[in-house]
Amino acid sequence: MRQKSLDVLEFDKIKQSVENEAMSDIGREKARGMTPAIDFDTVTFQIAEIDEIAQIYNKHRMPSMSGLAQVQQYIHRATIDGVLNVNELNVIKRLIQIQNQFKTFYNQLVEEDEGEIQFPILNDKMEQLPILTDLYQTIHQKCDAYDLFDDASYELQGIRSKISNTTQKIKQNLDKIVKSQSNQKKLSDAIVTVRNDRNVIPVKAEYRQDFNGIVHDQSASGQTLYIEPSSVVEMNNTISRLKNDEAVERERILIEITAQVAAEADACLTAENVMGQIDFLTAKARYARSIKGTKPTFHQDRTVYLPKAFHPLLDRDTVVANTIEFAEDISTVIITGPNTGGKTVTLKTLGLIVIMAQSGLLIPTLDGAQLSVFENVFCDIGDEQSIEQSLSTFSSHMTNIVEILEEANGNSLILFDELGAGTDPSEGAALAMSILDYVRAVDCLVMATTHYPELKAYSYNRQGVMNASVEFDVTTLSPTYKLLMGVPGRSNAFDISKKLGLKMSVIQKAKSMIGQDEQEINEMIASLEHNSKRVDEQRIELDELLRDAQATHDALTKQYHNYQAYERQLMDEAKEKANQRVKAATNEADEIVKDLRKLRDQKGADVKEHELIDKKKRLDDQYEAKSIKQNVKKQKWDKITAGDEVKVLTYGQKGEVLELSGDDEAVVQMGIIKMKLPLQDLEKTQKTQEQPTKMVKRSNRQNIKMDLDLRGYRYEEALSELDQYIDQAVLSNYQQVNIIHGKGTGALQKGVQNYLKKHKSVASYRNGMPSEGGFGVTVVELK
Repeated sequence: MRQKSLDVLEFDKIKQSVENEAMSDIGREKARGMTPAIDFDTVTFQIAEIDEIAQIYNKHRMPSMSGLAQVQQYIHRATIDGVLNVNELNVIKRLIQIQNQFKTFYNQLVEEDEGEIQFPILNDKMEQLPILTDLYQTIHQKCDAYDLFDDASYELQGIRSKISNTTQKIKQNLDKIVKSQSNQKKLSDAIVTVRNDRNVIPVKAEYRQDFNGIVHDQSASGQTLYIEPSSVVEMNNTISRLKNDEAVERERILIEITAQVAAEADACLTAENVMGQIDFLTAKARYARSIKGTKPTFHQDRTVYLPKAFHPLLDRDTVVANTIEFAEDISTVIITGPNTGGKTVTLKTLGLIVIMAQSGLLIPTLDGAQLSVFENVFCDIGDEQSIEQSLSTFSSHMTNIVEILEEANGNSLILFDELGAGTDPSEGAALAMSILDYVRAVDCLVMATTHYPELKAYSYNRQGVMNASVEFDVTTLSPTYKLLMGVPGRSNAFDISKKLGLKMSVIQKAKSMIGQDEQEINEMIASLEHNSKRVDEQRIELDELLRDAQATHDALTKQYHNYQAYERQLMDEAKEKANQRVKAATNEADEIVKDLRKLRDQKGADVKEHELIDKKKRLDDQYEAKSIKQNVKKQKWDKITAGDEVKVLTYGQKGEVLELSGDDEAVVQMGIIKMKLPLQDLEKTQKTQEQPTKMVKRSNRQNIKMDLDLRGYRYEEALSELDQYIDQAVLSNYQQVNIIHGKGTGALQKGVQNYLKKHKSVASYRNGMPSEGGFGVTVVELK
């Protein structure tokens, strides 16, 4: 794309805004290198890519990319047998940490969508990310923020321990010297200090002979000498040797870790590239949110429709949004209107939005924007006057136009500002029309602004040309900055003069001079302005309704397909269960037949009745009753009163009539169930004499464990198991039990604790201590 056009349209300011939103050097570098693509597939991929990230960014709290930095130079050094220091290793560790955090975040998104891939482009990036857990753990376990941990190796730990112990002995020895009463007047200060990496004491120069040792330094005045006493010289020498050993061991460990980095060089570079791209896309998403950007749809056919578009560099609170559209079969739009009315801003808005979209940025329009991909955007905007080249405004404009006409083709968008200005009006208008004819013949898409009235009639004489104008409010005598597509600009001179107080006689005479035709044209243009605004508003409203309807249709279609899939799943499960039931019944019948044959063979014909009944019962157990309610006709019609014992025919149960309810119903007690039943379902029976109840003392039914493990259970199954377990624990006289539910999503833990809160046998409950299993266990105190 032509660099001059990018400069004129101030695309560098857009890139700077995106760069400011990036968190890493990688993202900022990608933002600085952002350029418009001209390949259709590349453009559509970039827009789909940023749209995915923008959807996630607007709905979720994304992991931080803070600390992400380039590692390419470190990886290169590692592969050529260099040695990485701790800071460089920590940069690589942070990269791995960021990629792991993002992978976890993405996996959670997939789980929320029940495994459905909603973001295919991002999913591809996640699959590219390597597994670098071993490298991360190595760096994490051996390196702190600035140095190696003492336990990075057994040898290093031993060396540092010896250095620490020897240093302690030196300080103890020197402290005795410093704190000795006899030495107080001989020392400049009662402290132990360090010179040349040796522990020394500050001695007054006149007492030098009282201290045996090595002088390492002296004060600026020469009054103080820093002496290393002889008693600690050998210990300091030992420390020096140990520090050399420490440096050697430290170097060995770093070489070992660097070799591990080199072995994962390609994986690290892949992680850097993917996470850098995600940071760049997230920066785009942040910028898009700041301008309320939307995703345009790209078409192979030449299309431009930007509903309520506005310039992203203008103040969002005051900028006027306009719909910019090239209708079908329109290749040239000519905008007329007053100065400072917004014509130039309209050109820049169109050009900049096209460049942003082809650079993979969401654009400042309402939803529903449609564009095609342009090979180049040419601009002739602004004052091109050059004193250095001795070029007038007209000459500089023409120089630029000549270059445009040489390079333009059918895939170009050309923006002309004040075409033909800067010279004689009649010649300028003629030249402007000739230039427009040329670019139309090349089949470019053109938007031009002009003051020449001759160009208003230009569109009526040629196909594919549309007029447009910027509105002027006569009441306030100021432009409204609203663009009216399909409406040429009209003269407001008479209305403005009247508003300013010019005598009506002067205005009427002026009107008579211009002729009736021109007055009618102005009136026609005024009517067109009104109709154009109404149609534009209706078009946007219809587009929104269409998108809502399409979204509703898509949602219903998806739900219908899900319902069909669920229905098929239920049918398959039902068939499988039925097949399993039939198979089990068949196997059971076969076993019973075998048993009967064995009984017959063993006992001949002498097979006892209870044995046959027992076998028959095993067959009867294979059937499940469809309903407990029975259809039995009443045989006896005895009068039924309160206190009578009756047989409930529909349920095959005995009960006692508590009371009569009306002429045809009675309240009957059947065991623990009390029901109101019609009298026609009741048959009076002989009241049986109650047998005395025999009390049996019940001991503990069985020994159960102190722990109930619910991991792996479905929610309903887990609560059922818990209910039975608590009852058994109470019967077993347990005071405390542990419910193991795991951590997971927390749903099972919440369900367990809600159940315990309501259970009458539970005195209290709490989360487990770390030694008991932490949040994966609930400890229950029973009453």
